[in-house]
Amino acid sequence: MTMTVLVAPSGFKESLSVNAVTKSISKGILRAMPDARILQAPMVDGGEGTTEALVRATGGAIIPACVTGPVGEPVDSFYGILGGPGPRTAVIEMAAAAGLSLVPQDCRNPMLTTSYGVGELILHALDTGVEKILIGCGDSGINDGGAGLAQALGARLLDEEGAEIGRGGAELMWLHRIDMSDLDRRLRSVRIDVAVNWHNMLLGPKGVARVFGPQKGATPTQVDYLDSALQRWATVIRAETGLDVGTAQGAGASGGLGAGLMAFAGATLHPRFDIMMQYLDFDRLLDQADLVITAEGSLDGQSPYGKVPCEVARRAADRDIQTVALAGTIGKGVDQTFSHGISAFASILKRPCTLEEAIRDGDQLLRRAAEDAMRMMCVGLRMSQKKRSHMHERDAGGFLARQLCHSHQARAILFDGIRRIEIRHK
Repeated sequence: MTMTVLVAPSGFKESLSVNAVTKSISKGILRAMPDARILQAPMVDGGEGTTEALVRATGGAIIPACVTGPVGEPVDSFYGILGGPGPRTAVIEMAAAAGLSLVPQDCRNPMLTTSYGVGELILHALDTGVEKILIGCGDSGINDGGAGLAQALGARLLDEEGAEIGRGGAELMWLHRIDMSDLDRRLRSVRIDVAVNWHNMLLGPKGVARVFGPQKGATPTQVDYLDSALQRWATVIRAETGLDVGTAQGAGASGGLGAGLMAFAGATLHPRFDIMMQYLDFDRLLDQADLVITAEGSLDGQSPYGKVPCEVARRAADRDIQTVALAGTIGKGVDQTFSHGISAFASILKRPCTLEEAIRDGDQLLRRAAEDAMRMMCVGLRMSQKKRSHMHERDAGGFLARQLCHSHQARAILFDGIRRIEIRHK
């Protein structure tokens, strides 16, 4: 029996790109099951690696571009032109122009960082005659609500005296009105889709400044200031355009870039996996799979809220396909993932080690964890075949579950999951 395994992981930040994670897991699977058929779907979420993954999947091209970085200095950036049939489509990951990785440690002040370079990437793409633009939000180093983006696209952000305000989230406190008469008119003739974390709000206790500001270097005082500045931003946008970005789902994505894209680029925001999976052709690959293996740096109680493993697992569960998740760390509340499609999970760390060691050895750890998971699957398959003629299915399922629960490699891969894999091959 040849098993078809769909490998659909996220990247491991600061360790392995999503493509590297996919390759590592695939190698581990083949070490345990050499005749396995491997399907690969690197799961990008709009953050770093999105452009590369989509360009590679469609046979497109990477286009270099020099733009204004988040601290105001020029940076070497890029965007992609997707291959294949259909309208000419650009893909932009905002992290390539305003990502946290582009902000030096001693310059991490979201009061000052800007999304201006993201707007410049959009202009670059428009210059090539694109008809559609897909923008991925994630891994940002900004908190300006997309104000820099608006300035790059031609909007004039004015204070009470009619002078243009500067760049950065703190400047929004002085905003009085917005002049959009010079906004690039080409924006009206292109469709812009934006992949966002649907749970990211612009304002309030769960707003972008309070939740993510500290991660970008904001002090408690700066967090309060930025939240007030974004409230001012939302108020003026509503007065000028009628859009209520303050309460819109996903408007807080990437430091509020979602709000700016809605208001000034006419963009449509989408839950990131819903739109990304359309471009990755994920459903077609899933329909061919007997088993799914996914992975992420951390698996915990927050994973059901927009993280790759549970988004993948929910879709697999709808097709009665089992999903095994591999993670760098297993955190508090991880059992909640069982209610969101995860069948079994395991940490890739087999012994105590430092973060530096885990990052350095990520490839080896992932290959070994994937191999171990597949060897456990092989054990289960052999046991189910042997025991089926001697015991009732329920008894066999209980026996197998007990055996696997004793293993440190996985929580459990239940008998009925293995039975389903066998049935798919009959």
